[in-house]
Amino acid sequence: MTGSSIRFGTDGWRAVIAEDYTFDNVRRVSQAVALYLQKNGTGGGPLIVGFDTRFGSEAFAQACASVLAANGVKVVLTSDTAPTPAVSLAVIEQKLVGGIVITASHNPGNWNGFKYKPDYGGSASPEVITAIEAELAAIPDAGVHTMPFDNAVQQGLIETLDVGPAYRQKLASMVDLPSLTSRHGTVVYDAMFGAGAGHLSALLAGGALQVVGINQERNPLFPGIHAPEPITPNLASLRAAVPKSGALLGIATDGDADRVGIVDENGRFVNQLQVYALLALYLLEVRGIRGPLVKTLSQSYMVDKLGELYGVPVHETAVGFKYVGPKMTETDAILGGEESGGFGFKGHIPERDGTLAGLYVLDLAAQFGRPLSKVIEYLQEKVGTYYYNRLDLTFDGGLRSEIEQRLRANPPDSLLGKKLARFQTDDGYKYVLEDGTWLLLRFSGTEPVMRVYTETDAEENVQPMLSLGRELAGV
Repeated sequence: MTGSSIRFGTDGWRAVIAEDYTFDNVRRVSQAVALYLQKNGTGGGPLIVGFDTRFGSEAFAQACASVLAANGVKVVLTSDTAPTPAVSLAVIEQKLVGGIVITASHNPGNWNGFKYKPDYGGSASPEVITAIEAELAAIPDAGVHTMPFDNAVQQGLIETLDVGPAYRQKLASMVDLPSLTSRHGTVVYDAMFGAGAGHLSALLAGGALQVVGINQERNPLFPGIHAPEPITPNLASLRAAVPKSGALLGIATDGDADRVGIVDENGRFVNQLQVYALLALYLLEVRGIRGPLVKTLSQSYMVDKLGELYGVPVHETAVGFKYVGPKMTETDAILGGEESGGFGFKGHIPERDGTLAGLYVLDLAAQFGRPLSKVIEYLQEKVGTYYYNRLDLTFDGGLRSEIEQRLRANPPDSLLGKKLARFQTDDGYKYVLEDGTWLLLRFSGTEPVMRVYTETDAEENVQPMLSLGRELAGV
């Protein structure tokens, strides 16, 4: 694989280990970052490198650090696996020139990846990614500079840092932990064998609230789940553990702990569109905070309804936090979110944080003094009841242009007998019907998958809408 064929998706470069994700390619990408930093006057660093729990992540991180060091970049390497939000926070608090996380986030276990965070700690903008990809394409075969890792450490070019304590301290400042932990009850936390393990339990320790942890150990095979993505098919253990232990709710974080999944007291999965609406309700009603909300075009119409009710503007972006984060900064938003379960908050980092999102949902239920299912009923009384689901379709990458041409050519006038009010093609293909129902077809930016999303106010229409999406795509 040449540098010119390595492409960054919506959140970094990801590939299958031992196919395209090799030490040579990790070194090439690291060299490109070093060259990018040099051209921007920050080539001396320091830059932090973190890694998740996947197979070989620590070794890949050391290979990355060795290339940076050989190019004169001073490196801070995390001393252990680290959540991506903890690395982003370190970039900001220590005023570093940037950060790199070796992670494939929620992808299956045979994948790994490379996330780059500029000096503001958020996702790299499309402009930054384009610049790094240009450096990649220009690197000759002998153009990667590296050095032995141990030598770099001995020369003081690479130092290690435990980012956990500062990260937990920051989270503790974002929520009233003494009040939360004084409440009697149990919460179940599923780390999905990922980098979030240990942090939520440490934050909630010492009070009346008990934390039951599952899947806390490091296991790069992610046994029993297809991938460390906190969606229904991967959360069977959590959905069983919550009612069994009589817990208030269940919280799951993905492989690098920047996304969250929530299960109510009955073991029912709370979809990520509902989670966004719950987080907005928490900030607007429980905390009394006012400010704009930012959502991707795959997020819920419930957010717009809440914006109207509480008198705050709602801004829509393309899919990916590289669009959400900047819009949050631009508008001084209090909350930004995407359908995949990634949520960012004002006063924290311009990036997603699954652990903080989980804490906020837990505090929401605690402040209401009701089971989470009852809080959801309260939300629905305010904004109406909406039903959502997503279908992931694998496809032959060579057929992508044909599929796109078909989708663009002849959008239907109606779906399920309802007139098409709007057809958007700025990021995927979104069909908005006159009653607010919407269907979105979009290619994943991180894996060879087409995602079909729908939200409607009639539960019986969810599966037919997804089926129509499959038919439209012809996949």
